[in-house]
This record gives sequence, structure tokens and C-alpha cells, in this order.
Amino acid sequence: MFIALLCLPFAAAIASWFIPTDAPRRLVLLTVAGGELLLALSCWIIPPISFNEEIFQLDAMGKLVLTLTTLLFFVASVYAVGYFRSETAGVRKDFQQGLHFSNAPEATFTACLLLFLTSAVLVAITRHFGLLWVGIETTTLVSAPLIYFHRHRRSLEATWKYLLICSVGIALALIGNVLLDISVHTQERPASSMSVDALILNAGNIYPGWFKAAFVFLFIGYGTKMGVAPMHTWLPDAHSEAPSLVSALLSGALLNCAFLGIFRLFQISTAVGFGEFASSLLLAFGFLSMLVAAMFIVGQGDFKRMLAYSSVEHMGILLIALGSGMEAARGGVLHMINHSLAKAALFLLAGNILAKYNTKSGHDVTGLAKTLPFTGPLWLAGIFAIAGFPPFGLFISEYSVLQGILRQGNFWPALLYLALLGIIFVGMITPILHMCQGKTPPGIRPARTENLFLTVPSFCLMLLVLSLGIMMPEWFGEALDLAAALAFKP
Repeated sequence: MFIALLCLPFAAAIASWFIPTDAPRRLVLLTVAGGELLLALSCWIIPPISFNEEIFQLDAMGKLVLTLTTLLFFVASVYAVGYFRSETAGVRKDFQQGLHFSNAPEATFTACLLLFLTSAVLVAITRHFGLLWVGIETTTLVSAPLIYFHRHRRSLEATWKYLLICSVGIALALIGNVLLDISVHTQERPASSMSVDALILNAGNIYPGWFKAAFVFLFIGYGTKMGVAPMHTWLPDAHSEAPSLVSALLSGALLNCAFLGIFRLFQISTAVGFGEFASSLLLAFGFLSMLVAAMFIVGQGDFKRMLAYSSVEHMGILLIALGSGMEAARGGVLHMINHSLAKAALFLLAGNILAKYNTKSGHDVTGLAKTLPFTGPLWLAGIFAIAGFPPFGLFISEYSVLQGILRQGNFWPALLYLALLGIIFVGMITPILHMCQGKTPPGIRPARTENLFLTVPSFCLMLLVLSLGIMMPEWFGEALDLAAALAFKP
């Protein structure tokens, strides 16, 4: 099963470079995306057998991340078909800018998408810190061409900023891996000593000083990739300039990979008795991320950058949840899922708005509900969802995190958490209401219908977010419990 999960998208990525025409390549993309999703879903029914359980093992948290990643990739692939089939000047942003693309860029784009899926799957199914680092580093390299797809000055600047900052972060994480290996002072040092299970087993043989240094380096490294403030500066530019389906994958899947790295690190910290040390760092950077996001969301005119800063906020919530105990961590795992679904839907919808209005400025977009009869209502619903408005799933997960904070007796942190959520809610809703109301700008013709490939994916994601807010299956709740419990096993 693990071999199939890794080899299927990797082989398809290589093949896509040699497929000469667009239609077969898009069919391969959809087929592989659907196949990976089915393989991930089958892991819930038949637990996969690993040929090396210390390196490849699918625990509850990995299973959730794997399923979420493959689901988002399938949805993005469906959207990609509609995106590439949009060839008129009024629909596709690329042509509006006067840019012309040959077969090669789309082939490279498809190949990098599939390589991104391969590396994200590797992160989800491994419990070895070395392979985890390789997977996260690979996501950086293969997603850079995706960000640069539009090939203009701003996308080039965003790509270089993304590569530079994230590469520095990953380099720090590599140093953290070296320090983590040094911290384990056993006579025999096999490669598997860097697996989560081996590190927990050797918890009594870990040097405290070396481990704390390793934790700081790994946290800063993976926190950079996760978009945690103040290491978040690559994220607004990359999310704003990348094609919308790439932004959906970056925010919905890539950030989760980095969070999984921090989650694995926290597992070790709890086992070796440094849970309080780790929690204090998570809480500090979590609240800082929410504060920075609130400062930049209020008055933000670029709606794609607003969504990017929203991701910084929600990554902060995940850190706060993980650092606030078992109950909050359960809400955090649920929040990771809800955020990925809602944010991916919003970025896909942002692509539709950008293609129609040819601007990312929310001040210049009015009458959205009339101009795009499907995208407009979904956009408004998605903003309410991502801002934590009931009955959407993010309200449940944010409330669960709040309960967890209060159960720890942390009244003032809970008050700060609520205040920041309120500021961000007002900061996001105000410009969105302006976008949806009013008259259609001159020169913009309202659409009677929209491309199903460009609207159905977002509709399905929003339906899932709404479902998780209204009811939660028993098996899903048990999966959340098992995933959160992994971080607090002694």
C-alpha cells in the first residue's frame, strides 16, 4: 500500500513530461488524483502493512493528513481541468495579461503537481524524522515552479522569496535533526533511532540540553514552512501570486505537512518530559501569529493576501491548541481539517473572481453576487465559515480550542484568543460584504452560468465544512481522539 501511494503519483509525474497533448495529460492527472484518494480511503478499512514499521507507519494523525491531502489534491485537479480549458480572454487570467503558454509549461505544471502529491504523501506516512525532513524539503522544491507559473515580475519575486525563506527554514530543521540525533546517547545508533517510536523508547537516554536545542531548531525550521509569525513573510506573496489552485494546495495541504512535523516533535517532547517547555513555545508563537494576522487583515485590500494572512491566523490557532492540553489538541486536529477544506474552497473561488474582474483588489470588486451567481454566494459563505461563524465546522473547532484553554485555567489567554478572533472576524467580513453588494462595475458582464469544473469543487468542500459543523460521525470523533492522544502519550 505504501509503495503504491508513493509510486503512483511519482510515475505519473515522469510520464506527464512526455505526453505531447493536453487532454491525455489532464486525464492522467484526474485518474491519479482519484486513485490516490481511493487508496487513502481504503486505509481506513484495511490497515496498510508496512515493510518497515519504524520508518513507514500510518498512525491516526498521519491517516487524517493523508486523507485530507489526497482529497484536496483531487478537488484541485478537477479545478485544474476547468482552469486549463478556459481559453477565452475574459475567463483566463493568463490570457488577460497577454501571456502565451506552450505545451511545456502545462506539462511542467502537471508534473510538479504530481511530485508535490508524492512528497506530501511521504510526509503523512513516515514516522522517521529524516524522511519527514526530505518530504517537507521536496514540497518546497517542486512547488516553486507552480508559484512561478504566470511568469511575471511579481510571481518571480514571490517564488524567490518563497525559496529563500523556506530553504533557510529547512536548513535550520536539518540542523535540528542533527542535534536530535546527537541528543540520543546510546551505544548503538542505527538509522531507525530517528524514528518517533525509537526516540520515545530511548526517552531515558536523551540529553536535555541537546534535545531542547534540537526542539528550537526544528520548531523554527518547520514553523517557517508552516507560516508561523514572524517567519511567515513568504506566505502572503506566494499565496497571492500563485495560481488559485496552487494557493489552495499550499494553504490546505502544504501547511499541514509542516504542522505534522511540529506535531511529531511535540510527541517526543511529551515522552521525554519537556512538554511544558514545548507548550510555552507553541503558545507564544501561536498568539503572535494571531496578532500579526489581525494587524494585516484589518484594512487589507487584496482579497488573496487577506486569505493568506488568514492562514497565518489559523496556523497560530493550531499551535495554541497543541500547546493547551489534550482537549484543545483534539479541537486543533478538527480545526486543521476544517481550515484546509474552507481555505482551499476560498482560494479556488478567488481564482474565479480574479478571472472575471481581472483584479485582486477587493475595493474594485462589487456586485459579486449578481455577476457570478454561483461563486458569489459560495464566496460569502466561505468567508463566514473561515471566520468561525456557526453552523460551520470552524466554529465548533475554535470553540473546542477555547474550552481546552479554559479547562487549563488560563483565563487571560482565553480572553486574548477571543479578542483576536473578534478583530479578525470584523476585518474579514467588512470588505467581503462590500464585494458582494452593490452594482456590477462597467465593462463586467454578469454571467448566467459558470463552468462546473470551477464551481463544483468549492461547493463540495463547503458542504463538508458545513456537515462537520452540524453533525460528526462517531468514527470520525474517535479518529480525532486517537490523533490528539498521540501528542500526549507519556
